[in-house]
This record gives sequence, C-alpha cells and structure tokens, in this order.
Amino acid sequence: MNDFRIPLGDLAKEALDFVTDNLGFIFSALRDFFLGIYESVEWVLITPPFWVIIVIAVVFAFLARGWIFAVGSALALVLIVGVDQWENAMESLALILVASAIAIVLSIPLGVAAARSNVVSSIVRPVLDFMQTTPAFVYLIPALLLFRVGVVPGIIATVIFSLAPGVRLTELGIRGVDSEVVEAGQAFGASPWRILRQIQLPLALPTIMAGVNQVIMLSLSMVVIAGMVGAGGLGGDVVASLNRIDVGLGVEAGVSVVILAIYLDRLTSAFGQKRGFFSSIAARVTSGRASAQQDREIAILAEGHKRSTSVL
Repeated sequence: MNDFRIPLGDLAKEALDFVTDNLGFIFSALRDFFLGIYESVEWVLITPPFWVIIVIAVVFAFLARGWIFAVGSALALVLIVGVDQWENAMESLALILVASAIAIVLSIPLGVAAARSNVVSSIVRPVLDFMQTTPAFVYLIPALLLFRVGVVPGIIATVIFSLAPGVRLTELGIRGVDSEVVEAGQAFGASPWRILRQIQLPLALPTIMAGVNQVIMLSLSMVVIAGMVGAGGLGGDVVASLNRIDVGLGVEAGVSVVILAIYLDRLTSAFGQKRGFFSSIAARVTSGRASAQQDREIAILAEGHKRSTSVL
C-alpha cells in the first residue's frame, strides 16, 4: 500500500478552525440575522389561526390555476391540520421561504452576469458543478461548526444546495433570447439595461421561473436533512420517526411534505405560463413601465417575437 497521502482533510480542518477562531463574530452576526428573518416569517405563519393561512393559500391557488387547484389545495391543507402537523408544516414552510428567497436573490443576478459575460460564466460554472455534486450532508459539517445547532445551519445548507439551478436556468434563458430581437432593440437606441429589462428578461421569463421552481423544490428536499441539525418542523418529525421506527409519524410528516411540495410547485410554475394572473405580474416586474415611445416600441418588438415563436 502506498504510504503517500495528500492531507486534504487536515488542510480543510485547519482552514475551518482558522475561520472559526478569527472570524467567528461574523458568522455569529450572520446567524442572528438569518434567525431573525426566519423567526419573523415563522411568526407570520403560525400566529394567525390555521384557517386564515388556508384561505390566503386558496386565494393564491385560485388566482394561479383556477378553482380545481384551489379546492384541492384547501382539502390538502385541511389534511395537514387533521394529522396535527400544521405547526410543523408552517415551521418548514418558513425555512423553505427564507432559504428559497435568499437563493433566488443570489441566483438570478449571478445568472444574468454569467449570461452577459463569458468570463463570469467560466468562473461560475465549475463552482456550480461542485455545489451540485457535493453530497448535501457534507454542507452540514461546516454549517454546524460555524452557525451551531438549530435552524440556521439548515438554511445555509439549503441555500448552497438549491442555488445552482436558479443560476443555470437564468443564464440559459437569457442566452436563449433571439439575437435578432436584441439587435433590433439596439437599433432603437436602447441601453443595455433597457434591453435586459424589456427584452431579455420578459422573453427568458419561463426559463427563469423554471429555475425558481427548481430552487424551491430542492429547498423542500432539504427539509429532512435540516431536521437532523435541529431545524425542527416536518424534518424533525421524519428524523424522530426514523429513530423510533414510528411508521405513523413518518407517514404523517412525509405526506405533509408532499402536500407543501405539490402546492408550491404548481403555484410557482404558474408564473412562467403565458396566461394567468401571476404571469401578468411577473411580466410587469421584468419589463417595468413603458411610458416613453421608445419603451413602447421595444415592448411591441418583444411581444411580436413572443407571438411569432408561439405560432412556429
């Protein structure tokens, strides 16, 4: 057997010890910041009676996909209440919302930068490959050492695990916009920012929203793993059911996770569709206000390209 060994693990441990000893105050401040955001979202979800949250969720479901999805959402959420998993579900939902929001805020600008610069893309791509292929449990080791046991390591690990598809699909969507449409916008004298805001982002919106959807789905898949580091919620009950071999508790918590996953998946996918209330909101956010004549011409150009591609 070869005695030569590269001390990669020892180097990683020494680097983490150095960071913990010298930069611990930064991670302590970050922990307090993320914990404050999580507790605020959790308070909003848990404080009202369960039926208030269900009514709000049903309204969103109706606006997104119609009455069938609204009725199904109501029945599914009532089932969560019926198996006494409502509070756990809201704790998990708070973690998912916080982690997904952080991942989306980071991933979309990174995807835009990667789409507009080959240098940025060449730097970001191997980092994303590393993040996607590293086992999720590995993230928990440094997260536990830096942020201690609780919900914050779960949030950090979830952000790292779910970030990649948002960046990749944002870059893919913007690079996939027809170059002739971009050139036509330039011919109108539009600035690069206006082309991005009124042509590239609206046309790439379905692909970008697919990335947002994947970010949320991957965040849901981390619920159980986050429960292993003290995050609580449905993941905590799944871990407890594994430790006690409690089939009933595992089924109840698992079904609640599935209900949240299906609801969030259908809700977020509605933003990327060409019809519906949420798609019009998303289009307004990406395209902005078209007040000037040039803005209207660029918007008409982008809309014409949408119709021509849909016909083809």
